[in-house]
Amino acid sequence: MNTVEQWKQEKHPLDVIEDVTEYAEGGLSFSEIEDRAGDGEWERLKWAGLYAHGEHDDFFMKRTKVPGGYLTPEQAEVIGQVADEYATAPAEHGGDEQNEIWGDAYLDITTRQDIQMHWIAVEEVPEIWATYDEVGLTTVQGCGDSARNVLGCPAAGLDEHECFDAQPVIDAVNEFFTENREYANLPRKFKMTITGCAHDCGQSQINDVGLTPARKEVDVSGEAGGSSDSSDGGTDIYGFHCKVGGGLSDGPRMATQMDVFVPPEDAVEFCRAIAQTFKELGDRNNRGVCRMRYLVEQLGTEEFEAAVRRRCSVDLPKSGTDLTEGYTGDHVGVHDQKTEGLKYVGFNVIAGRMSGEEFVEAARAAKKYGTDEASIRLATDQNFLITHIPAENVGDLMAEPFARKYSPDPGPFSRGAVGCTGSEFCNYGIIETKNRVYKWAKALDRRIETPDDLDVVRMHMSGCSASCAQPQIADIGFRGETVKVDDPEDSTNFEGDAIVEGMDFGLGGALGTDNEFLDWVETAVPARAVIPALEELFAAYTEERNEGERFYAWCRRVENDRLRSIMQGADAPVAAGVAQETGGRGSSDD
Repeated sequence: MNTVEQWKQEKHPLDVIEDVTEYAEGGLSFSEIEDRAGDGEWERLKWAGLYAHGEHDDFFMKRTKVPGGYLTPEQAEVIGQVADEYATAPAEHGGDEQNEIWGDAYLDITTRQDIQMHWIAVEEVPEIWATYDEVGLTTVQGCGDSARNVLGCPAAGLDEHECFDAQPVIDAVNEFFTENREYANLPRKFKMTITGCAHDCGQSQINDVGLTPARKEVDVSGEAGGSSDSSDGGTDIYGFHCKVGGGLSDGPRMATQMDVFVPPEDAVEFCRAIAQTFKELGDRNNRGVCRMRYLVEQLGTEEFEAAVRRRCSVDLPKSGTDLTEGYTGDHVGVHDQKTEGLKYVGFNVIAGRMSGEEFVEAARAAKKYGTDEASIRLATDQNFLITHIPAENVGDLMAEPFARKYSPDPGPFSRGAVGCTGSEFCNYGIIETKNRVYKWAKALDRRIETPDDLDVVRMHMSGCSASCAQPQIADIGFRGETVKVDDPEDSTNFEGDAIVEGMDFGLGGALGTDNEFLDWVETAVPARAVIPALEELFAAYTEERNEGERFYAWCRRVENDRLRSIMQGADAPVAAGVAQETGGRGSSDD
């Protein structure tokens, strides 16, 4: 067993939740917590939804799970209030001026439909939990080697392109796994997504388990059959197909399809059987290859399916008719709901960060302008939706201060900008991300004139190789590096060397029917050379693109050597750097 597995054997990770209350009552510092419980406690604290906060001793990052991204206005208001009251930096760490863009008391919407907050002291955690309990929120298993937040389409129950509303299934699966000691110690994090949406908004292709909509004919006894002749008395039912073994980070893999049809009422048992298979057969020795995708790759999808079927208490039929038609990367803008006269509005939050006070404003606006069914939905692109708005109220909603700031009609770079936590708070982040993504998106929208039919350019930046910002599936992906350059302007020593923040530069990623991971076209690009390089690329793209061709498709069509040549034509040191060894080992983001 690796060291983390030994720590989990010493004490069940869920037991740390009671310990947190004791630490809070005693006002223990990090060093006192470590003296009492040992190094392994920092790992076990993840099961409470808490990460040590980068280099800032005695503060945590706290992650709140939001299954399917669905929040009632009351829940969203509580989250915003908690951020405003507790996610505040002390004076010695900058206080209100800790961040040049966001100041203090902000929250981050993540790519897994969670909410993260920073600067949380241990003595504040029980108070936050008590407040959460009143509205049905939790941080339990927000992190750690267990079932993470279950993803779904943020427009579940709203949009015409869904086959059925899968949110009840998401809630049932989440309820089964949360605080379930039998499945709270898996070989590694276990990521599921469940959607009834034909556009795969839940990103099934890059998750450990991805349930997507399907249809199957069953006979009159309710048993799924293979006949396509409805005259035999068969009837079609909706359920799920399943992809398994997807993931990013080092060793990315697109999920592969199992030959199985899962009725909604069997989804919990099916997911349990997959978790059981992973629990028994997953690697607990080499931490670098213990994700479920490595197990699927090792066994092969057919043998993995057989192992799951042996552990499943229901006899699942073979697959039916797949209903997935494509991929919708975001829900930004004003959209019609299924119910006539109702709209939902997708707001653009660059890099997912906004103040707690603004999130409270959004929650109160949902109650003020929406029906009794109004909700706040978090999306995998770090944006959020407000739902069930009567058409006549949309104008008033858009006039709210937060709505003008997080416009549902942004420029293409702002619309597609995603950033992880980065070195600001993450133990493993190599470069700063949030501020940089925000500034770059705004600058690129000003400086680059894109074709009129190009509504979004997906630009994702991860501060290290762990892919928390999902760079491999973006039009433009960045992976943080420290870069050595030979440039007198940046010189930090007599020899003229300089170590600067930079990144590997990838192009051409996408999910959907033409899914493909991007190519890392250029490595160790100094950060100050990136925008000039993008200006050159988009000038060539605009001139050469075929009608309607997306940027990622053009990047795939053009040879990488030529893409590099175009980038290096910028008046900037695009190819002047050499990657340096860093301490980046993983991630404390999603």
